[in-house]
Amino acid sequence: MRYNELWRKLHDASYPEGEAKAVIRMLLTDKYGMTTADMLCEDVERYTDAETLSADVSALLAFVPVQYVVGKSWFCDRLFAVRRGCLIPRPETEELCRWIEESSYPSPPAILDIGTGSGCIAITLSLDISEAEVEAWDISDEAIAIANDNIHSSKADVNVIKCDALNPPTDIEKYDVIVSNPPYVCDNERGRMEANVLRYEPHGALFVPDDDALLFYRAIARYASSALRHGGCLYFEINPLYHSQMEDMLNALGYDDILMREDQFGKQRFIKAIRK
Repeated sequence: MRYNELWRKLHDASYPEGEAKAVIRMLLTDKYGMTTADMLCEDVERYTDAETLSADVSALLAFVPVQYVVGKSWFCDRLFAVRRGCLIPRPETEELCRWIEESSYPSPPAILDIGTGSGCIAITLSLDISEAEVEAWDISDEAIAIANDNIHSSKADVNVIKCDALNPPTDIEKYDVIVSNPPYVCDNERGRMEANVLRYEPHGALFVPDDDALLFYRAIARYASSALRHGGCLYFEINPLYHSQMEDMLNALGYDDILMREDQFGKQRFIKAIRK
């Protein structure tokens, strides 16, 4: 079995050709340690167990995301463990981390990541911002276990707590930065999503009711209005369809210097606000 045979199996099962090639490259590189030269010149069986490889290809043919098959996903040039129970980190969210890292904060800055999932945001900020004191919340026991695995393997200093973003504690001037990439896909958008996302990624981390698209943003912004120190920063990844409503909501809650940034596709994807 060779690389070309493997990606053609996926292509025959309706993967677009470019995606089929990329998925097989990711599988063979990140799980089996093959180089591009290995893939082009060698039989794959030299580097893999035939039974395991067959199971991996069967999973891909069932449209299991390749990151779950590999058990890893790249984020900000680091590999994070992922499995069903946490969202797969997206490249867009890397831009949110870079925006946070560009700013200046008191030393050491106290940072909270709400809805941490795999821990990719919290760990990245812990490792990239000098002396950062990072806390992370999630409501899912599965996600907390995955985040703790990643904290341990990366040697990051992050404290993970089980906490519901919709029912947060009463905290006063505790953090310099609060960041969140909460559920923001409305139920009526399901038809436009990829089948592998709908089948395998946790719906609780994706969807909000059609009649309350800002459900998590509103709860987090209200919490942050007291939990942030004066001059502290609130960062969100947002649904571009609701960027105007987000700005209105933050203005109504008394935030200052509200800024938006586009993602790599030119969509209004990120918002920053300052607590007065």
